[in-house]
Amino acid sequence: MKTIYSKALMVAIFATCWTGVGFAQHWGYTGEAGPENWSKLDAKFAMCGQGRNQSPIDLVDFVKADLKPLKFAYKAGAADIVNNGHAVQVNYANGSFITVDGQSFELTQFHFHSPSEHRIKGRQFPLEGHLVHADKDGNLAVIAMMFEEGEANPLLAKLCQIMPAKGGEKVALPPGLNVTPMLPSNREYYRYNGSLTTPPCSEGVLWLVLKRPVTASKAQIQQFSKALGFANNRPIQPLNARPVLQ
Repeated sequence: MKTIYSKALMVAIFATCWTGVGFAQHWGYTGEAGPENWSKLDAKFAMCGQGRNQSPIDLVDFVKADLKPLKFAYKAGAADIVNNGHAVQVNYANGSFITVDGQSFELTQFHFHSPSEHRIKGRQFPLEGHLVHADKDGNLAVIAMMFEEGEANPLLAKLCQIMPAKGGEKVALPPGLNVTPMLPSNREYYRYNGSLTTPPCSEGVLWLVLKRPVTASKAQIQQFSKALGFANNRPIQPLNARPVLQ
């Protein structure tokens, strides 16, 4: 059964799972607060240890399906960039959407993990972006995109110029920034049902993993890593009985 949240509750979940503010316990990626202990830190994090449909995964053993193309209706709306101590995140203004199977999901924010959380056929990438969307009932759809080292990414170039270097810092972005130039031109994707990759690890998240990676320069990738000072990828989770559609 798909988990359904109210939009107000989803705002609260965003504020906690991607900023670390609001829950009684601090969580992180190393030591006693690391992923292997998340479920022990707070009763609200129990799904991190008990869930059967957790993310990220290694995308393998694909099932052929008639996946309809994703419909993108993004406009300029990148409002501010924040180093929340767990990830570098860009908050997005209202009004940008994707459509999946006729259902509309609004883009709320995007953030980055270095190295990548998901793997594709066993391959890990140096950087992964998550574009987080919610429908009117609070159901989540997350587009995951992989970066490989190569030519500089035009949007990352603008973000890197003003990226906060310390946790807790937020910087307003100049008007007119649109996430679209960061995306690959080929937007074929894999699809599976999973969870948040951070506490509280809530399930019922629709994952749409783009097949084609895009490039980022070595300097851009290093800047995301240095902004946090540690790897912020949750380890691969068991696939269990879930199909990965392509």
